[in-house]
Amino acid sequence: MILPDTPMHAPSGDLETRLREYLAASTGKVVAVSAPVRLSGGASRESWAFDARVGDQCMSLVVRLDPPGAPVQGGTRSEMRLLRLAGEGGVPVPRVLWGEESDQPLGGPFMVMERIEGETIPRKLLRDDLFAEARQRMVGQCATALAQIHGLPIDSVDVLGPARSPHQLLGDQRALIDRLGEPHPVFELALRWLEPRAPAPGRIALVHGDFRTGNLIVGSDGLRAVIDWELAHLGDPAEDLGWFCVRSWRFGNDALPAGGFGSREELLDAYAAAGGARVDASTLRFWEVYGTLRWGIICVLQAHTHLSGAVRSLELAAIGRRACEMEYDLLDLIGDDLTAGRLG
Repeated sequence: MILPDTPMHAPSGDLETRLREYLAASTGKVVAVSAPVRLSGGASRESWAFDARVGDQCMSLVVRLDPPGAPVQGGTRSEMRLLRLAGEGGVPVPRVLWGEESDQPLGGPFMVMERIEGETIPRKLLRDDLFAEARQRMVGQCATALAQIHGLPIDSVDVLGPARSPHQLLGDQRALIDRLGEPHPVFELALRWLEPRAPAPGRIALVHGDFRTGNLIVGSDGLRAVIDWELAHLGDPAEDLGWFCVRSWRFGNDALPAGGFGSREELLDAYAAAGGARVDASTLRFWEVYGTLRWGIICVLQAHTHLSGAVRSLELAAIGRRACEMEYDLLDLIGDDLTAGRLG
């Protein structure tokens, strides 16, 4: 779905011409390109699906574009490097074929990837009969993918900054709240709950940063690809596990905390069985609360992006209104401790 006032990076006809010219120049072959179709999702980057004939080869492709003014944390060069590293490490990801970090020739940084057939819409994944068998496999497959991501060699990841400790991450979130200049007392309570419970810095790994239902391509056989790596960073691998359990990513399947597919215990057991370090329940809870707080602050920032005029978008505005959901979820997660006087 394309929202009525979501700005297009370029009309599909203009994008079709630019893609044809770019692929022809990159391959030295005659290229024919179908009209690109914008894919749903992606509040910070645009994704367009298209087919191309490059010489005698027919290809199903996706181009990912950075629209002007969009709040994209990681650069295209970084995401391309990470996708290639992940693919070499056995993580199921789309193969990156071409890309440029400059504004030319598509008007902004971009990358062209193979198109993986499958579904990303959580409502369908969690409810449609087509994915009934996949739902039984997803916790184990996601745990395996996370263990693979966290096992990638970080000495070759020179496109990311230094790792930040849990206490530093909490400091970053507090700074963001202060910068917003508007009251969010539940966010303040969550920070006060988190600060004394922050785990000691442990093993540093590549963290996907947005591993959740909606950023996974799924077929009837289960997980096919992990996408949307722009928030990847170095840090505690348990952060990804907690983020996967945030209630927003269950899309109504609240009784199944692990992405709407299974229990927290199943996730932790499958992650350890796949080679990940054993994570205890209290550490997972810390990162789930942290992830809920982080998503709530992101919601407010997305609203600011719309309201400031940087990117006028109904999608960003709607995401901004979800901050109150995160406040409710935070109170649900830490409420017992608050009423029992165990804030610190």
